[in-house]
Amino acid sequence: MNVETKQKAMEEQEQRISETVAHIAHRIAVFSGKGGVGKTTVSVNLAYVFQMEGSSAGILDADVTGPNVPKMLGIDDQLIMLNNRILPFEKLGVKMISMASLLQKGQPLIWRGPMRSKVIHQFLADVEWGPLDYMIADLPPGTGDEILSIGQQMKPDYAVIVTTPQEVSVMDAERAVRMAQELHIPNIGIVENMSGLLCPYCGKDIDMFGKDGGKHLAQDLGVTFLGSIPIDIDVRILSDKGRPFVVEKGDSAVAKSYTSIVARIHSQLNAQP
Repeated sequence: MNVETKQKAMEEQEQRISETVAHIAHRIAVFSGKGGVGKTTVSVNLAYVFQMEGSSAGILDADVTGPNVPKMLGIDDQLIMLNNRILPFEKLGVKMISMASLLQKGQPLIWRGPMRSKVIHQFLADVEWGPLDYMIADLPPGTGDEILSIGQQMKPDYAVIVTTPQEVSVMDAERAVRMAQELHIPNIGIVENMSGLLCPYCGKDIDMFGKDGGKHLAQDLGVTFLGSIPIDIDVRILSDKGRPFVVEKGDSAVAKSYTSIVARIHSQLNAQP
């Protein structure tokens, strides 16, 4: 492919990305400063709260080398192409696309940053998303190329930073907030996940990872504190079974926390001109 042909192909892809983005009312990037804080769990359950409240929603699994969204939705099928377009999967009304659908089980993806970014570009340019009220991008931990690609191409209007109350997690979450600010994402909110465990035997609230770390970080940085999500063992059990927690246990404390977080996001986005 010569330089002129390559340039034309890039311009055409950029145009397709612009057309996709134009049909998505709100675009939310979910990321964290470090791994293991539950950002994929947060992404999946936020999408289903939006859907259950009457909005159309999609999940873009942008963690190219560690794609876990299909597992949490119980999807293990291969991608389907139609007229040179990729058809997203749909589970209980929520659309989803992931690199996991192109890999055999256990196969590692050993790619450098630019190649991972190209996958994200294709997921935005060539997937038949259709009109959506919300697209949620589940990003890898850290502040690498994938986050830059999402920031520049998807143009998020909300960044959800996930942390635990633990100090080392909060320290890394601050870097994620700073990156969201550098990317000029207009709305930034912090979610404190794994925020306390209600003992099933004595009823005592156990602060396994500390308390209010995310809340204090939001206050220090002048961003929105979206809320805390407690630990519930059924989150892990249902996620492993491919069943979204908020759909299965809508009356639980965890589900109510997600509903409250979505209400705050709604409020901020609806307040925008």
